[in-house]
Amino acid sequence: MTERRAILSGSTFEEQIGYARAVVDGDWVHVSGTTGFDYTTMTISDDVVEQAEQCLGNIVAALTEAGCTLADVVRVRYLLPDRDDFEPCWPVLRRAFGEVRPAATMLVCGLSDPRMKIEIEAYARRPPAR
Repeated sequence: MTERRAILSGSTFEEQIGYARAVVDGDWVHVSGTTGFDYTTMTISDDVVEQAEQCLGNIVAALTEAGCTLADVVRVRYLLPDRDDFEPCWPVLRRAFGEVRPAATMLVCGLSDPRMKIEIEAYARRPPAR
């Protein structure tokens, strides 16, 4: 039987809405759309670049719990309400994924809270057991 396990970050949204930060399903790790909230304080920066950095930190925490790193990411989606906010994030995203080169898509769409300026979801494949 394939392992399926939920990874929770402690975000109040996970409890209120009924989802997990990530789901491990066999070798695959599906990371939910992750925003720039610092889940320990439930605060969010007004700066899109700082939000992008926090998104990636939140994603790294979920991947680590799943036994992965950013190097295992095969696909990312960037969701932003304002397309002009995407380019300022490129250096942060390049630091995270420049060597990895996952398939990527950027979508302009509304997010659930007007303070949110970027949301990132990621899919990773766990490396073979060592």
